[in-house]
Amino acid sequence: MTTRSRLHLTVYAPAMGQDDNRSVAVARGMELALAGLSMAWRLSKEGHPIALPQRDAWLAEAATRRKFPMLCNGDESYAITVSGLETPASQAPGARPLLDVHASLPLDARIIEHAVPLLMAIAERAHAYWGHMSEDAFGLEISEQLRRSADAPKVSPRGLPMLEMPEHLRSPAIPHFLGWLNYWSEAAAQAIGFPDAARDSELLSRSRRTPSGGWVVQLTEAPLDYGNPEHIEALRRAYERFPAIGGRDSR
Repeated sequence: MTTRSRLHLTVYAPAMGQDDNRSVAVARGMELALAGLSMAWRLSKEGHPIALPQRDAWLAEAATRRKFPMLCNGDESYAITVSGLETPASQAPGARPLLDVHASLPLDARIIEHAVPLLMAIAERAHAYWGHMSEDAFGLEISEQLRRSADAPKVSPRGLPMLEMPEHLRSPAIPHFLGWLNYWSEAAAQAIGFPDAARDSELLSRSRRTPSGGWVVQLTEAPLDYGNPEHIEALRRAYERFPAIGGRDSR
């Protein structure tokens, strides 16, 4: 696998049922969103691609066991992967288990150009509540925003608001945090109050409506750089605009 910078995409959707076909739909959606992409390989235990001549049948069999195994594009020098994992009810908003669909992609001009259709394709085909696409550093930054105890600080080290732990949120439709690209289903958009024509003109200029009635909202032109004060200010303004994100309106 390559060690270059990566973009990470995650969407949060209802847990898989038996014979769930969303894994096939997601793989096909990625291929439609990025011309020339073929997600028809799996990874060996050593991390090397193994071709899947019957990819859809392989995924369908795994779905009978409520599994979404990892797929890749077969190119170790330009690795793209996607897989699904379950968040158990005990760790999920509203005590409802979730399917978390994760994709990892190179951070380059080609992927950035197709980032919105990729996020839209995966989120819509997974029937996601919400999701995001962000650069490598997002995980550490979000971990520093999570309120793990009653005496946690009021803001993160970068001055961003503290967020409730996901299991404390009342609904899976409430986004846990903000990323560079944000997918909000129709239910998620309603939960946070987006859009408001009077207050969201800037965000709407970088937003796209999805076929199901949701939105993909781009926070900054370039992928979020937590070392860029302008990007931190964009995050701060967006968190201030949407206090429901991260459950901050319930405190």
